[in-house]
This record gives sequence, structure tokens and C-alpha cells, in this order.
Amino acid sequence: MIQRISYAFRETIASFRRNVTLSVAAIITSAVSLLLVGATFLMQRAFDNLLVQWRGDVGMIVFVRPDVSPEALKFVEQNLKSQPNIIDVPKLTYLDKAGSFEEAKRVFAGDATTLSLLSIETIPSQFKVVPKTTDPELVRSLADQYRTLPGVAGVSLAEDEFDVISTLSGFVRTVTIAMSLVLLAVAVILIWNTIRTAIFARRREIEVMKLVGATDWFIRVPFILEGLIQGLVGAIFSCVGLWTLNSAWTSGVAGFKSGTGVSSLVVPDSYLNGVMIVLLIIGATAGGVGSGVASSKFLDV
Repeated sequence: MIQRISYAFRETIASFRRNVTLSVAAIITSAVSLLLVGATFLMQRAFDNLLVQWRGDVGMIVFVRPDVSPEALKFVEQNLKSQPNIIDVPKLTYLDKAGSFEEAKRVFAGDATTLSLLSIETIPSQFKVVPKTTDPELVRSLADQYRTLPGVAGVSLAEDEFDVISTLSGFVRTVTIAMSLVLLAVAVILIWNTIRTAIFARRREIEVMKLVGATDWFIRVPFILEGLIQGLVGAIFSCVGLWTLNSAWTSGVAGFKSGTGVSSLVVPDSYLNGVMIVLLIIGATAGGVGSGVASSKFLDV
């Protein structure tokens, strides 16, 4: 068993040396395509951070002061429910202090100064309102009315910001995913071509191995391992590039003033780590599939 594993790795290394140019090209293409895939995940998460407050067609948020009395809180809620022609009452949602704080940790992930000023005791709770009307002036007038209610700390409207961010998010996601898929397909084809070339270069050796009783899988494993390693190495390079880009972006955002909203575009390290694991799996799978198909198709030499 150990001898077979040793043989597989020796043949894989030897094949790398025979096809250095093609192997490097496949690795670079894999790295670039997977970097785009990872960047797409991060950008989508960043846009989701901006829109997390407005999910579910929320068009207005009424913030309630943290020191509000139960009577004033009930009064605000009753006023919201008293407008069934303008507000979708069944969709009215209340986030208490704990829920608001969890949401704030995501919205202000890159704004350490603002986040440090917030706590469950000091953060305002909020009512998320889904308007029935599409008239922005009517929603604004309703917001002005709620700003005067006792216990209300402020009112925010989605208005044009939501549409712009949603449109931009969809466009970026579509373009980057399309480019990623094209480049990933090119990487698989390059790995496929590398394995095909390696098999052709060793056709006489393979014939001899078959004559002495070597099975197809015994011959095929080093080639599959070669493609898998090419995809995996490309994925490792893409993870390094993604980590570098995310670190540079996080450091750059730290220089912005608090409250600009840019801090919401910071992606937490836990999510980045998850994305890098996914890239490693995709890279190894793509390389293994490309080499596996090639070794199956061209093994009959």
C-alpha cells in the first residue's frame, strides 16, 4: 500500500516536471478564476450587510429610545397599526434591544468606534415597517408624523438608497459569477489538456505497464492526483490573494469617518475563512474532475 502511494506521488512529480508550462498555466488560471469566485462571495456579503436592515421589503424603520417606557412603546406600536391602508400591519416587525444589537454588529462590522459606543442597554429598539403604498411622498409624510411621537429616537427611510444598492449588487454578482464560471471552465480545460499531453508523452510506458498486468486505476491515479494538486494549488494562491485583498480593504475602510455607511462593507474574518474553505474544495474538485475525465478518455493508448 505504501509503495503504491509512493509510486503515485513520484509519477505525479515527474509529470509536473515534464509539463511545467501547461501546469503553471492551469494553476494560474485556476487561481484567477477562484479569486473571482471568492471576491463575488465577499462582495455579495458586503452588499447584504448594507441591506440587512431593509430585508423583507422594509421601507421605513422607526427607532425607539432605549429608555422608553412600556406605555410609550405601546403608543408607538398602536400608532403604526392604526394605518392599515398605508402600512402592511401583518408584516410589522419589532426588534428589541438584543435583536437590534445583533443587527448593529453586522451593519457596523468595520466601524469599531461606533460599535464600541453601542450596547444592549444603550441601543434603540426598532419597528420595521413595510409600506403598502408606492408613493414616496406619502411615506415621507408618515415618517415626519412618527418623528414627533414620544419615545421615538428617529425614523429612517429606504427610498432610493435601497434600489441603488440592490441594482448594483445584482449587477456585480451577475458579472463576476459569469467571469468566474468562464475562467473556471478554462482552468478545467487546461488541466484536461495537461493530463492528455502527459498521457500521450508516456503512451509507450503505459502500454508496457498494461502488458505486465497494471490495472487502469493503478495507471490513472497519478494523473488524477496531478490534476487535483493543480486545482488545489491554484485554490491556495486564490485564498492568499483573497485574504490580501480583504485585509487591504478592511484597513482602508478604517480610515473613513464613522457613520458614513462604508463600514458595513467590511466582511468578518469568520465569513472569509468559510469562503476560503469553499475555494479549496472547488479547486480540488475541478482539478480532480478535469484530470479524471482526461485519464478515462485517453488511457486507451
